[in-house]
Amino acid sequence: MTTADEPQTTPSFNDLGLGEQSLRVVRELRFEQPTPIQAQALPPLLAGRDLLGEAPTGSGKTLAFALPILEGIDLANRAIQALVLCPTRELATQVAAAIRTFGRHRPGLRVVLLCGGTPAAPQRKALEEGVHLVVGTPGRVLDHLGRGLDLSHLRTVVLDEADRMLDMGFAEAVQAILRTLPTPRQTLLFSATLPATIAAMSRTWQRHPVHVRVAESADHKPLIRQIVHPVAPQDRQAALGAVLRAHKPASALVFCNFKESARGVALLLAKAGFAADALHGDLDQRERDKVMAKFRNGTVKVLVATDVAARGLDVAGLAAVVQFEFPSSPEVYVHRIGRTGRAGVPGLAVALVGPGDAEKLAACEAAGVGKIERQPVPTHNPHHAPGPASSAAVDTLFISGGRKDKLRASDILGALTGEAGLQASVIGRIEIGERLTYVAIAQPVLGQLVGRLQSLRIKGRNFRVERVQ
Repeated sequence: MTTADEPQTTPSFNDLGLGEQSLRVVRELRFEQPTPIQAQALPPLLAGRDLLGEAPTGSGKTLAFALPILEGIDLANRAIQALVLCPTRELATQVAAAIRTFGRHRPGLRVVLLCGGTPAAPQRKALEEGVHLVVGTPGRVLDHLGRGLDLSHLRTVVLDEADRMLDMGFAEAVQAILRTLPTPRQTLLFSATLPATIAAMSRTWQRHPVHVRVAESADHKPLIRQIVHPVAPQDRQAALGAVLRAHKPASALVFCNFKESARGVALLLAKAGFAADALHGDLDQRERDKVMAKFRNGTVKVLVATDVAARGLDVAGLAAVVQFEFPSSPEVYVHRIGRTGRAGVPGLAVALVGPGDAEKLAACEAAGVGKIERQPVPTHNPHHAPGPASSAAVDTLFISGGRKDKLRASDILGALTGEAGLQASVIGRIEIGERLTYVAIAQPVLGQLVGRLQSLRIKGRNFRVERVQ
């Protein structure tokens, strides 16, 4: 592996070897100078080298890999020539939109998005008509491979946010996809960090890659306000309730060090009137999916979890992280608080610190985690309502069918507004699994629905429906 040297002076886009179509887009988008990751990555990528890029979110890496891919696309050949894998549907959607923008002066360019949560049939139709570039999530891409997706003409594969992808449990799917790809090819790995898993993946799948590392700048750091509240051990539970009532987060992830703590804390919060549930290692996959569906759609506002159970958990717009028990190392602390304050939206990270946590807190500060405010525990007024995290405006409906039953979101929405007679405005997130589906429905509509309807007819078949407890 070779390492790209950071330029002593910032070059212009004209200095990096881009073609006129790329430069035209750069000018139209008013990108005056390349970011560090672009300046270092564009020359080796245009030369066809493999690349391992360490760069934080917001550093401009999408343009860094998109422009070289577009430079090499043969528009006359409607075969898939590049594949970009992303950990989440949200990121894949953003990347596909950016690539379409960067390629707007390449007539006939076809980019298709392959992600779950949307019907697969239109995706298959688009693939049959011929596309040049695919952006997708590992699970859906693997599903299409099983249905005959042809990647035999592929030249470049990109793993975007590879560390997050592996952390979310996609390692096997990613490896399975990479094994199907032709060689030789250009393989790009982009990651915010370089853990041992990413280094091992690079050794296995890349050929003498250039290693580009860009440090996180102040402009790109997450907007996380960090607060610690000193507490006595016997006051920790009361302090947690006071914190949630004082800050009133729309959603909160509470970390415990042990599954016994997670269960107990969730029960206490529920008894105190909070819409809380627990995520821990004793839950099977079906139970975990149920808890996560309720958290994502807002039925559960406070999720109490251990680090192991929360591995791979990805929730957009998480308002706050609360550390009920302080972690053992700065690395775990950083990983926990990094769940909030994403995509330019400010986040809140609160930690309850007991007398025995002083050294661990000092280690975090010495590791440069940023400014940590020390404040007394907020005063709890028993006459005040608990706040947004205390109750949910939606309930969750369970439907005993999913992707294996060929159900799509449009099918479920049609049945709920048709046979069930609901207004579309009361129906929220529809989350389709392999064999089951969770639907967010406004209160008290769901209670009325389940009271008069035990099954729902969808696409000519009856499926059991019930309220998720």
